[in-house]
Amino acid sequence: MDPAALPSTNSKLPKLFSPTAIVAAVVTAMSVCVLGLLVWKGVEARTMALAQGERDIRNLTHSLAEQASHSIQAIDVAMSAMVDLLKYQKPRVDRFNAALRKTADALPQIGEIGVIDPDGVRIYSSAAELPAHNNADRDYFIAHRDSPDPSLHISEPLQSRLTGQPTIVLSRRITREDGSFGGVLFATIESRYFDNFYQAFKFGPHAGITLLRLDGVVLAHWPAGRWNREVSADFRAAIEQDRAGYTKTTSPFDGRDKYLGFERASQYPIVVTVALPEEQVLAAWHEDLKNDLLVAVILMGSVVLFAILLAKEFGKRATVARMLREREARYRLLADNIADVVILLDRNGYFLFVSQSVETILGLKADELIGKSCFEFVHRDNLADVTRATSELRDWTTTKTVQFRTFRADRSEIWVEINFKLAGAADDHRAIEVVGVLRDVSERRKMEDELNALNVRLAELATTDGLTGLANRRSFDNALPREFRDREQISIIMIDIDHFKGFNDSNGHQAGDECLRRVARVIADATDSTSALAARYGGEEFAVILPGVGEQGAFMVAEVMRLAVRSLAIANPAADCGVVSISLGIASRTATTADEAALLGEADAALYEAKHSGRNRTVLASSLTGGGHSAGRKQYA
Repeated sequence: MDPAALPSTNSKLPKLFSPTAIVAAVVTAMSVCVLGLLVWKGVEARTMALAQGERDIRNLTHSLAEQASHSIQAIDVAMSAMVDLLKYQKPRVDRFNAALRKTADALPQIGEIGVIDPDGVRIYSSAAELPAHNNADRDYFIAHRDSPDPSLHISEPLQSRLTGQPTIVLSRRITREDGSFGGVLFATIESRYFDNFYQAFKFGPHAGITLLRLDGVVLAHWPAGRWNREVSADFRAAIEQDRAGYTKTTSPFDGRDKYLGFERASQYPIVVTVALPEEQVLAAWHEDLKNDLLVAVILMGSVVLFAILLAKEFGKRATVARMLREREARYRLLADNIADVVILLDRNGYFLFVSQSVETILGLKADELIGKSCFEFVHRDNLADVTRATSELRDWTTTKTVQFRTFRADRSEIWVEINFKLAGAADDHRAIEVVGVLRDVSERRKMEDELNALNVRLAELATTDGLTGLANRRSFDNALPREFRDREQISIIMIDIDHFKGFNDSNGHQAGDECLRRVARVIADATDSTSALAARYGGEEFAVILPGVGEQGAFMVAEVMRLAVRSLAIANPAADCGVVSISLGIASRTATTADEAALLGEADAALYEAKHSGRNRTVLASSLTGGGHSAGRKQYA
C-alpha cells in the first residue's frame, strides 16, 4: 500500500459540534422542556380546578337543597298539627291567632300564617290585624277547593296583597269531618328570605342560586333582579329524571355560559341550582397560571444566563452535567413517590407534618391534621395492631410495617399501609419523633381477598362431588382414618341405588344424574343436623360416616334414608317395586374391629347381603355373624 495514501498524523480531526451549537441545543432543549412542563401543568391544573369546582358546586347545592327542605319542613310540621285541629274544632279567634303569632315568631322564615274560610276570607291570622283581602281567586285556594288532596302545596311567587312583596305560599286543605271543603291553612315565605340567605355566600357578580319547583317554576333567584318565571323544558326533564346533576349550560337569567349543579330536596318537590361562570370556577387556576408564567420567564432568563456562562466556561461542562444528573435524580425520586403520604409524629402520636398528597388519598387537607392524634384515624378493629406495632419501636434501626383501615373525608373506609421508624436529631435523641410513609393498598387488599375466596372455592371443589354436592371420595378417605382414630364409637352406612343401570338404560343419563342428585339430597337432609360426613363413594354408591353413633342409631338413620327415597316415588321400570329404592349396609366399631379398612369392609359386606337378599332393605353387619339380628331382615317401604 502506498504510504502517501495514509492520512497525515498532523491533520486535525473535524469538529462535529461547536461549543456554540451545543449551547444553542441546550438552550433549545431546556426551553422546550420548560414550555412543555408549563403546558402540561396548566392542562392538569385546569382539569383539577374544574373537578374541584364540580365538587364544590355539588356540595353547596346539596347543602342549600337541605336548607330549603328544612325551612319548608318546619312550617309543614306546624301546619299538619293545625289542620288536624281545625278538622274537628273551631278555636277561639284570639287564642288561635296568638298560637299563629307564636309559630310565626318561632320560625323566622314565615311572613304570615293564617286560615282562609271556604269563601276565601281570612278568619285567623298571625298579622297584628286581620287582613280584609279575599283570596278566593288565588290559584292555590282554587286547587285546594277543587281537589281533596291533603298534601302540602307550594305556590309560585305571588305579589302579596299584605306586604306587596314577592311571596311563596305554603298551603294545606282543611277538610271537615264530613269530607267537605273547610278552607285553607296557609303560610307565606317572602322570596327575599332566600335572597338574604343566598347572598351571604358572596359569590361573584355573575354567579346564581335558584330555588324552583319540579315543574320548572322559579321560586327564588339570587342575585335579585329580573328573572324568568320558568326554565326550559330540557332542564325540567333533567331534574325529573335525576335527583342531582352537574352540567355546563347557558343561563336563562343572564345568557352566560356557566357550570351548573342541581339537586332535588329530599322531601318536597323543589330543586336548588347553583351556577358559577367558568371564569369564576377557573379564577384560582388563572392566577396560578400567571404565577407559572412568571416563574417560566424567570426560569427562561436563568436558562439564557446559564447558557452564556456555559459558553464562557464550557470546560466545566462535566461538573455541570453531574449536577444536572443529581438534580434529575432528586426530581425523579420525588415524582416516583408523590402518591405516598409522608407524615411526622411527635412521641405521643400527634401530627407534626403531613404531605399534601394526603388530600388525594383521604380527601383531607394537610393543615386539618396538624395537632391531631394519628389514632383518631385508625379503625377501631385495627387499633390494637397499630398500637402494638408502635410499641415495638425500641431503637433507631427498627422499621415497622402495618396495614389498617382508615376513613376518608366522606367517611368511607380504605385500607392503607404505613412504614414508620423512630427519628430524631443526631445530637439529641430525647427529641424522639416518628417518621412514616403511608400509601393506599385498597386495591391490593381487594385482590388478596378475591384470591383467598378463590382458594377457598378451589378447596371446596377439591373435596366436593360436583354432581351431588356431597363430599367426594377423597374427602371420605381422608376423614375415615381420622374419625376411627379419635372415636371409640363410630358407624358406617354404605348405600347403593337398586337397579340403577336399568334406570339409566330406560330413562337416559340426564334422568340418571337427576336421580343421583335427589337421592343425595335425601342423604344430606338425614345427616344435616349431625356431625356425620355424607359422601358419594362412586357411581351410584354413597357412604356415610357417623362419629359417636352406635349400631341402633345408625340403623334409625339408614331407615329414614331408605323410606325417604321410596317416598320420592321416582319411577324405575327395572325395579320390582316400580320405583327407585336403595339398599343399605351398616357396620359399627366393636372391640374386635382391627382398623377403619376392616370397618368399611364389614359395611360393604352388609350392603352386598342387602342387595343379594332382595334389595330395598337395611342389613347390619352384626347380623351376618351374630345369628340373625332382627334389623337384618327385610325392610320394605
